[in-house]
Amino acid sequence: MPIIRRRKPSNEPTKATQSSDPKTTTIPASEEKEEQEDDDANGKKQKGNSYSKKPATSPKWSCVDNCCWFVGCICLTWWLLLFLYNAMPASFPQYVTEAITGPSPDPPGVKLRKEGLTAKHPVVFVPGIVTAGLELWEGHQCAEGLFRKRLWGGTFGEVYKRPLCWVEHMSLDNETGLDPPGIRVRPVCGLVAADYFAPGYFVWAVLIANLARIGYEEKTMYMASYDWRLSFQNTEVRDQTLSRIKSNIELMVASNGGNKAVIIPHSMGVLYFLHFMKWVEAPAPMGGGGGPDWCAKHIKAVMNIGGPFLGVPKSVGGLFSAEAKDIAVARAIAPGVFENDLFGLPLQHIMRMSRTWDSTMSMIPKGGDTIWGDLDWSPEEGYLPSQRRQKNNDTKKAKEGANGSETSKRNVYYGRMISFGRDVAEAPSSDIERIEFRDAVKGQSVANNTCRDVWTEYHDMGIGGIKAVADYKAYTAESILDLLHFVAPKTMARGSAHFSYGIADNLDDPKYEHYKYWSNPLETRLPNAPEMEIYTLYGVGIQTERAYVYKLSPSAECNIPFQIDTSVNGEDEDSCLKDGVYTVDGDETVPVLTTLLEGRGTQSGAHVDIMGNFALIEDIMRVAAGATGEELGVRFLGWHLSLHYLGLEGTDDTGKQLSRCFSLGTYFLDFLRQELSNSSYTRKWEGSCKAGRKN
Repeated sequence: MPIIRRRKPSNEPTKATQSSDPKTTTIPASEEKEEQEDDDANGKKQKGNSYSKKPATSPKWSCVDNCCWFVGCICLTWWLLLFLYNAMPASFPQYVTEAITGPSPDPPGVKLRKEGLTAKHPVVFVPGIVTAGLELWEGHQCAEGLFRKRLWGGTFGEVYKRPLCWVEHMSLDNETGLDPPGIRVRPVCGLVAADYFAPGYFVWAVLIANLARIGYEEKTMYMASYDWRLSFQNTEVRDQTLSRIKSNIELMVASNGGNKAVIIPHSMGVLYFLHFMKWVEAPAPMGGGGGPDWCAKHIKAVMNIGGPFLGVPKSVGGLFSAEAKDIAVARAIAPGVFENDLFGLPLQHIMRMSRTWDSTMSMIPKGGDTIWGDLDWSPEEGYLPSQRRQKNNDTKKAKEGANGSETSKRNVYYGRMISFGRDVAEAPSSDIERIEFRDAVKGQSVANNTCRDVWTEYHDMGIGGIKAVADYKAYTAESILDLLHFVAPKTMARGSAHFSYGIADNLDDPKYEHYKYWSNPLETRLPNAPEMEIYTLYGVGIQTERAYVYKLSPSAECNIPFQIDTSVNGEDEDSCLKDGVYTVDGDETVPVLTTLLEGRGTQSGAHVDIMGNFALIEDIMRVAAGATGEELGVRFLGWHLSLHYLGLEGTDDTGKQLSRCFSLGTYFLDFLRQELSNSSYTRKWEGSCKAGRKN
């Protein structure tokens, strides 16, 4: 029976398609069956071909796939390396290091133990500013759950979690300089107070570990931790810290067979202990009532590390605009970041907090223009950055002679600590037209009402007062004090009650018995302790901030109106001007000028890194084990011998050794002019990291 079926069009014409009805074709049943079998076979073949082509098609990777693959590779590599690190022998890293660089020297503790040295004199550590931990004992509701948790030091976790609450509790009362109502933040006790500043960032830990190798333990080591935010005298008023230090030293001396203590202050701790030595001798109630011979009975040596005896210019930048070189550079790289948000804190909040810390004013430069220079002169005249010459000092010497005249064409006036504009910083003083700011009338501005949450005292100055500051153009060490009184009157009123920055005319004047003079070596006498040795250890060979080029801030008036002009740079690589900051030789924080004595060494000399310097640690340990300065080969031994500017008169048999040691008056300035302008003097300090001893 015929079947009617529709056929698909074909490229080749058939008889069926040529019929009168092209749409239909009559096909016998047998042909239909064969055709169906052919169609089934072709279908299976096509189906098989489709399956075989699928694996050949490559999948398309998205951006997410690539990222996941990349992260997975990193994680796998990290875990693999971590596994290998934990699986390898503990001595393998040292083996690899020694194979490359040769055998490493023994740590000082191991070396001195092999020599037979053991613990003898008790040791007292006096930490500097910001390096000791502070913990919360009482706070407001926002600090719930933080009882006895560190607000300063450690991980600084609360800075990120609740920044404004952290600022509130770290600030002191702006009127009294003591605790605000309802807040008590106190120093951490014990060696853990300042062994590490933060995880992996050591301060005293390396020295403590090496002392332990020769027999020291906690009963023969004492960390004289104190609240470094307070003025020195207020640490006694609030916490009786000075009395505690006195009692602990007396106990350690008595329990160690009468062996006197070795005191090791660092950074601002040097000034703090200088204050202590005068306090302990002074009669009560202002002093500790220990009598004039207390230091002679209880102290063998004071080994000052990185002491800012005459202050540091970096403190000026901190008080004036809450910035130093690093912050200024970061602000230039990311404009607006510090004004808007620094870990959730605008920079104005940092200024408001730090200006309540009276201790910062202990490091304002002392001695005025006599020490630091004026508009036309400074002790560092002719200084050339020595850091680059360290790399190839021998080949550079010839070039220095050839290029010396070219480098010195542009004078550097380091005495101008703050200059508004590079043209002012480099111009002769006769070309600078200055408008007096001291009697300027402070105007009013909208900031007085809208910016109280970030109050910095600048908002009480108004636009008129800010303009008057900029119009004075150049500030030296003496006018800096007037400037700070003008821009921060409450802050400086408290500071002036606790610190002094002058040079004593007559130390017999009864006014110098007040505690405000005790931390200024230019206005106080050293203790009457002929056998007590005083060492100065400090780093050099690192460019250190000395003067700043400022500009008015273009930001809104709620922000700090002044900032370092980071667009100002020197004309060549060896210039001492970079990012608006003039630098001189020092330890990155303290210039050579303020440390006073000579140095040596080959390892790190940075302000805090020097605490891990093996040469420095070895000298400290030898003194603690009983050595004297003479045995160490110290050249300038015992300031009490002949430093008249510290108030002691006369010399003893070793006075000849100190013939080049400077006393203020007729000799000090001549020494500074001669030594700091001498190129050989500069080369002598390269790479040095310790004072009190020569190569």
